[in-house]
Amino acid sequence: MNVKELARKKKKKEEEGEEPEDDNGATLDLIGALAPLLARGGDTRDEFRVTGIYGTLTEERCMEAIYSLYALRASGREIVLEDPDDPKSSLVEAYKPIQFLLSTYGGSAADMFAVYDVMREIQLSCDVVTHGHGKVMSAGVLLLAAGTKGQRVIGSNCRVMIHGVISGQHGNLFDVENEFEEAKTTQEKYIKALVRETNMKQAYIKKLLQRKTNVYLSAQESVELGIADIIV
Repeated sequence: MNVKELARKKKKKEEEGEEPEDDNGATLDLIGALAPLLARGGDTRDEFRVTGIYGTLTEERCMEAIYSLYALRASGREIVLEDPDDPKSSLVEAYKPIQFLLSTYGGSAADMFAVYDVMREIQLSCDVVTHGHGKVMSAGVLLLAAGTKGQRVIGSNCRVMIHGVISGQHGNLFDVENEFEEAKTTQEKYIKALVRETNMKQAYIKKLLQRKTNVYLSAQESVELGIADIIV
């Protein structure tokens, strides 16, 4: 039983002329103080707690996703009983989950890592349920895999694609060499992050990338490799 349910129970007893239980005074006092706010909020099960990225991973789209993740975490904060079955248990802070929709051909690796790091930070207190639909490719694969484990959803017709980091630098030799080293560093970071978030080993991922072509995966293959958990 959460705080809202306790508040309704307390109000019902008062309307029926019964005295509320007083063996957990602090809890009941807080419930009483929160009751008007909770009543105004209505049934939060109907809240639309969704964000995500549809299209290329650009600076603007990733910025919007990051702002939305922070905002949704803040708005989803609630006070609940530590043990829902024990009205006398302590009150603790909890956060409602965020649904993160994803459909992309990929894009900027730097901006993808910005979203990825924020997703990891948000998940310290709040579940992020990723949903992959249509196409989840290149940089987008890591974002799908970065959702809360056991809750990552993929559409049955979604196509997942993995390939190596693409670098299009041109100019003098020193600039090209410098950017090539940076591309190698980015790819190593990408591989390590995929190892952290999936069932794939580093050697397996490197073997995929050494094909030097796009590697396409079905929804079922993506689940088997630990990129997603649930096919819908």
